[in-house]
Amino acid sequence: MIAYLEGLGIASRTTAHPPLFTVEESQSLRGSIPGGHTKNLFLKDKKGRLFLVVAEEDRAVDLKSLHRRIGASGRLSFAGAGEMQALLGVTPGSVTAFGVVNDTEGAVQLVLDEGLLAHDMVNCHPLTNAATTTIATSDLMAFFRATAHEPLIIGLDGGVDDGEERRE
Repeated sequence: MIAYLEGLGIASRTTAHPPLFTVEESQSLRGSIPGGHTKNLFLKDKKGRLFLVVAEEDRAVDLKSLHRRIGASGRLSFAGAGEMQALLGVTPGSVTAFGVVNDTEGAVQLVLDEGLLAHDMVNCHPLTNAATTTIATSDLMAFFRATAHEPLIIGLDGGVDDGEERRE
């Protein structure tokens, strides 16, 4: 992952740590890494469409209503480990925004919490949950574009109406 970012001319800093499987573990074991921290949900709708939701780590994501806000067909459920490995190249506990680098067919719709855009730096696992990579928010957006995953940017705090969703 780091070599891919370097190939795009994107600077990053990676900090190794014990494997972290939950937001709670991450908050207690990662130390003080500045910037916004992410949690990631790999979801699918009733028609099998796949979504990677990248949110601020402390954001409550209402799965009961999210489908209406992102254009999904019916309620969302968690996608399986097999789909996760095949499309994102990661295993459960290691889902990351960087996983879209492996989705070369564009099967996954990326959904980004607009709250992350308020941070100068964003922290994501570099395809393993045994490290955290810090990247400028603008560079994360450049990474998404380079992988042909233009994110649907929405407010996940519950205060944004459907009409306020946007793409950048």
